[in-house]
Amino acid sequence: MTTITLPGLADVHTHLRVPGGEHKEDFATGTAAALAGGVTTVLAMPNTTPPLSTPEALNAARSTAAGAIRCDVGLFAGASPERVDHLEALAPGAVALKIYLNDTFGPLRVEDLPTLRACFRRWPREKLIAMHAERQSVAVGIGLAAAYSRPVHFCHISRREEIELIADAKMQGLPVTCEVTPHHLFLDERDARRLGTRGDMRPVLGSPDDVAALWEHLGETIDCIATDHAPHTLAEKAGSNPPPGVPGLETSLLLMLGAVEAGRLSLERLEALMAHNPRRIFGLPEQPGTHVEVELGVPATLSDAEVVSKCGWTPFAGMTVSARVRRVVLRGQVVYQDGRVCAPPGSGRLLPSLGRDAGESGEQ
Repeated sequence: MTTITLPGLADVHTHLRVPGGEHKEDFATGTAAALAGGVTTVLAMPNTTPPLSTPEALNAARSTAAGAIRCDVGLFAGASPERVDHLEALAPGAVALKIYLNDTFGPLRVEDLPTLRACFRRWPREKLIAMHAERQSVAVGIGLAAAYSRPVHFCHISRREEIELIADAKMQGLPVTCEVTPHHLFLDERDARRLGTRGDMRPVLGSPDDVAALWEHLGETIDCIATDHAPHTLAEKAGSNPPPGVPGLETSLLLMLGAVEAGRLSLERLEALMAHNPRRIFGLPEQPGTHVEVELGVPATLSDAEVVSKCGWTPFAGMTVSARVRRVVLRGQVVYQDGRVCAPPGSGRLLPSLGRDAGESGEQ
């Protein structure tokens, strides 16, 4: 066995389900799952109930997070056609703005040009705009990045046509970045049939050729690995109207280390994709005294029984990995060791920091 040390990972695409979905996940359980996966910073999406599209909803979520998070957490603001007048007021408490151009779980979706124009004109230029954009919607996002000369980050890219278009945009010097998820790298439409509703997510799993294209572009075009951790209960997944989404915080690093072992990418590239690039793109603060210790050469089979997330299952159950997260140290404190989360609720930091705001005692 070999032990390696990695920087604390940053996952810029998670769903922590607060408010409104606490039976699936909450700030304490979601950040515990993050630490179990070597992730010390997570950014959470705004398609909650109610969505984080008003200052009141965002501030309430921040206040709840302050007393519960075990690692560092930032919240996205959500773009909404009915609430574009709130954009300037949302910005101080949000790490970025999320625009949904395609189907998603929750009420947020933008389909009209006036709202898109308002977002690009009124959202502060020093803060990023991230997009859920699939297929031709990627071209819309690239066009907006060019028209307004401001960065756009594309979430969970999953198709050959999308990643090749982004590669073309980057060759032209346009300010675009993108992420891919482990489930779009390690699963395809054949797995979707095998998994049934457990394999349903947005974007849906692609073809083997789509998967091959993502691996082809992992060396240059792709900027980040992000999980799109989207937990739902097994009862919901087995129901008459199963919601899309799969958990992923705990398995992301282990799967990507398997790709390193197989020679599909270097360890240096893994660190760039999972730690350095996410922090640079989203302007996230460094975490002094933070690292992750991982044991290599430890064969194990992923299973639902070992999942820390409140949802209690993984779409990767039955897959074999050969690494385990042994210890996570955050700002000099051991927060995870040998299968046990040590960090108490409220010990993480809220991003961005607004100082000692009332109700945000977790900020430091």
